[in-house]
Amino acid sequence: MARCLIGIDIGTSGTKAIVMDTEGTLIASSLHTYEVLTPRALWAEQWPEVWLEACNASIREVARKIGPRAAEIAGIAVSGLYGGSGIPLDADMRPLRPCLIWMDRRAQAEEQWVLEHIGPERIRRITHNGTDPYYGYTKILWIKNNERENWDKTKLFLPPNAYVIYRWTGEVAVDYSSAGNIGGVFDMNTRTWSAELLEEMGIPLSMMPERVVESSDIVGRLTKAAAAELGLPAGIPVCAGGVDCVVATLGLGVFKPGTYAAAIGTSMCAALVHDKPIPARGLIEMPYVKDPTALSYSFGGAATAGALIKWFRDNFGGEEKAAEKNGGPDAYAALDKSAAGIGPGSEGLILLPYFMGERSPVWDTHARGTLMGLSLAHTRAHVYRAFLEGVAYSLRDSLESTHTEIGESILVAGGAAKSPLWRQIIADVTGHSIRCPREDVEANLGDVILAGVGTGCFTYEDVQSWQVFDPPVKPRDGARKVYDGLFKIYKSLYRNLKGDFADLSRSGS
Repeated sequence: MARCLIGIDIGTSGTKAIVMDTEGTLIASSLHTYEVLTPRALWAEQWPEVWLEACNASIREVARKIGPRAAEIAGIAVSGLYGGSGIPLDADMRPLRPCLIWMDRRAQAEEQWVLEHIGPERIRRITHNGTDPYYGYTKILWIKNNERENWDKTKLFLPPNAYVIYRWTGEVAVDYSSAGNIGGVFDMNTRTWSAELLEEMGIPLSMMPERVVESSDIVGRLTKAAAAELGLPAGIPVCAGGVDCVVATLGLGVFKPGTYAAAIGTSMCAALVHDKPIPARGLIEMPYVKDPTALSYSFGGAATAGALIKWFRDNFGGEEKAAEKNGGPDAYAALDKSAAGIGPGSEGLILLPYFMGERSPVWDTHARGTLMGLSLAHTRAHVYRAFLEGVAYSLRDSLESTHTEIGESILVAGGAAKSPLWRQIIADVTGHSIRCPREDVEANLGDVILAGVGTGCFTYEDVQSWQVFDPPVKPRDGARKVYDGLFKIYKSLYRNLKGDFADLSRSGS
């Protein structure tokens, strides 16, 4: 009889756990949601106990669903959102404050200090990354500069997945992808912490986890107390996992370099996995979760993607939400239907999707969401389609920033994969065929694969047929030509407004 594995992913808005057997059959799943704390404009943080409670509840639920088969669990792996600063922990491993997550943009002064005292070229040469409030090292410096009492008590910074694993096993480790995504304190050339950059920034090396492991490595085993909380047997191995977008790429079936994949959830991570340096511009680079000392993952990370579509639905789709609540069609599907009759380009509308500033490849904290081209002839359906197109333009911007030849097709997962309209828009805007997975379990499936490899249940070669894709969606020549022209306007619109965005930001708006 096939054994079972648990893959659990700590997301920005919810935590999902799945159980699969070692032949790739999904047995059970559970999702628990929560909110992001935004105490000020451009601030975003979360208490780690919220993540831990969601992880515990999700696993308890799947354990209850599978009943006696809980005794067959061979391993667990945990992925998580990019935890930015990481969780500052005191000498007793208690959280001192909420974690400054990836979405937080408060560390602008710290970025400027790094630019002036260390320089962007040196940071890039050592870390293969840039300077921006997105990166965890700038957020760590913000805590140091603004919360001295917390700083003086901090013993260690841990990312979300590593913290949950510690609470379950008592063992401390960080996976390569999470370490590399911190940015300016991790040497991508040696795949180790950069002692020289840490020293220059005044961050003790001891605050970084000493044990850096591969994502499939077993960090520890469930303690009796944790097992009782989860409803599982004690002693189950727990593997390190990694940053959710990177693990999701593995779940999409990317086992070798040269594949381009986009995970479109709350945010968007559109990435190329590679084994040789690429002439990328403005992308984020970290070790890949498979062969992390040899393979790299370079991605464009739009701060808002699916979050924009949810925002539109929540603010302008009241009728569709009410109909869904009363047993009608899904609100997103109803909005899609209204926009499907609008032609490519939304009759002259272009959206800049920068509702929380923007990460790579734009790197502009001051950038703002902008809808250009409105007339009295436009309807809500036109605007909704423009939102879908704006995210597709952002994906194309990230893809072209690799400055690397991409194959005929790209992989797309997440919310966009559920929408036939959005799939077609992405194909038309990028000019690539779109392949979407049939099952929406990308990061969780990646976790299951890591847990299976780490516990010896199977090899990477054994699972390469697990991910089943829907038929590809091909770009349409006529629509592609329209979008080629509009994409040029999309790019120039940001360049023309960049100074105005900064002025607007300085004015306090």
